[in-house]
Amino acid sequence: MDAITRARRLARRMLNSTLVVMWIFLVMSTVFGLGAGTATWPRAALATVAALGFTWIYVRVVASVMERRYPTREVVWSGALAFLSALLGGADPMGWGFMPMVWVSVAVIGLPGRRALALGAATCAACVGLGALSVLGGTGLLAQSGDSFLATLLIIAVLDVIWATALPCTNRMWAWIWSLAVQAHDGREAHTRLALAEERLRFARDLHDLVGHQLSAIAVKTELAVRLADADGKAARAEMSEVNTLTRKALRELRQAVRGYRELDLTAELNSVKGVLEAAGVRCEVRLPHRELPPGVAPVFAYAVREAVTNVLKHSAATFCDITLRFTDQQAELAVRNDGVARRQADDLGSGLTGMGERMAAVGGSMTARPTGDGHFLLTAVVSLPIGG
Repeated sequence: MDAITRARRLARRMLNSTLVVMWIFLVMSTVFGLGAGTATWPRAALATVAALGFTWIYVRVVASVMERRYPTREVVWSGALAFLSALLGGADPMGWGFMPMVWVSVAVIGLPGRRALALGAATCAACVGLGALSVLGGTGLLAQSGDSFLATLLIIAVLDVIWATALPCTNRMWAWIWSLAVQAHDGREAHTRLALAEERLRFARDLHDLVGHQLSAIAVKTELAVRLADADGKAARAEMSEVNTLTRKALRELRQAVRGYRELDLTAELNSVKGVLEAAGVRCEVRLPHRELPPGVAPVFAYAVREAVTNVLKHSAATFCDITLRFTDQQAELAVRNDGVARRQADDLGSGLTGMGERMAAVGGSMTARPTGDGHFLLTAVVSLPIGG
């Protein structure tokens, strides 16, 4: 049994336990009343039937409360039965007059504070009134106490006030605790679902970054090898050897991505994409700063370079690609420009660039990818220094 099921069972038992106390009071009051002559069998039988109906509806009300619903119809019917039983059996606070207090203890659950307070006060006043009628009619045990009417009425009022205060507060507290348990459980499940969704997005993004780039490079190399097969067998074999190397690299990086331990090397990535672009007939120029990059910048920009070049290969008819990396004390910037915008659409940047934007945002950076208006397409990635996230 899980924790939320145990909490639900405990809360329901505590809310229903008031019925146990009620029936103890009813049985004792009926036995003493019949023995003292203040109760008659017909009235006791009718009151008991009403109490049984009240008990059945009360359990249903509690079940609805556990589902965080307010069953108005059931509350009204159970209230009518509770006051009918109190009227028939005698409204002693320790006897049949206890039943309306049991009713209000669950009727206030789910109501706003002011409405709950008003309902509790009205129930208390009604029980005091029924108690006064019971004393005057000689149907209650307190009518035989020998005290004056005012003294007896004061006892009834004090006991009713105690019940009207303690029982609703106790049951509202248990309902509140149950609500907190549900919220905590739902929050934990939501957190778990969010973590799983984020992990799926991360894995999908990494697969796109790793496999997509390598497959694009393999496709270019394979196509080149096919063209060279008849004219230059040696060059074709060299290209296929690189295809084999790229395939092994893709498998290795895929395994690393699955394990969650992967960090690209920017220098190796720049050399790789430069070779792939030039093999595809795209002139590539790389401009790097003379100083060593700040910590954390290289892995972030390595993925950005890979994604940018992958899109150059897949979506454009570029003849050149310019990769520039610069940084100051405040920020680092990567710019990848190519002249293949004719086959790109400004409003369709693909899932890879979307994922790259998410990756940059995770370290407090930003990315833009758009046509420049002069036939070029520019991808810019900027991160603040030092790297966060």
